[in-house]
Amino acid sequence: MAEENQQGQAPEQQFAIQKLYLKDVSFESPNAPTVFADGEWQPEVNVQLNSKNQGIADDTYEVDLKITVTAKQGEKTAFLVEITQSGIFTIAGFPQEGLHGMLGAFCPETLFPFAREAVAELVNKGGFPQLYLAPVNFNALYTQQLQQQQAASAPAQDTAH
Repeated sequence: MAEENQQGQAPEQQFAIQKLYLKDVSFESPNAPTVFADGEWQPEVNVQLNSKNQGIADDTYEVDLKITVTAKQGEKTAFLVEITQSGIFTIAGFPQEGLHGMLGAFCPETLFPFAREAVAELVNKGGFPQLYLAPVNFNALYTQQLQQQQAASAPAQDTAH
């Protein structure tokens, strides 16, 4: 009888972190040591975020969060950090749009604190003041990306009559 009651129901949703790891790390300070003597430290910092995912088994996905941080002191690049923080996640029982949201927003949001810590540690070990990346609203970024994709794929409408 329990089987009959469950037949019409949606499958149970599952989310589990299987593994978190640094997939790629790079730190460069191309203008050291002169960049340390260039006066007061007031860098222009540029942060870029990208994520991608791929299925690796049934209901198991690898998600990569790539963060690139470039700091310039005047015209000189003080440092460049590139990190790919990755994770393997089990995600099951979600409708297709829910799965895309999990892979495009929730998983990168889960990875971000680990990547942020790695960036801060590398910058500090490179001899620069601590750099703390601001929190990121991955849901808003994901929604914005969806809207851009929909706008790009929407057929041009002819308004002339």
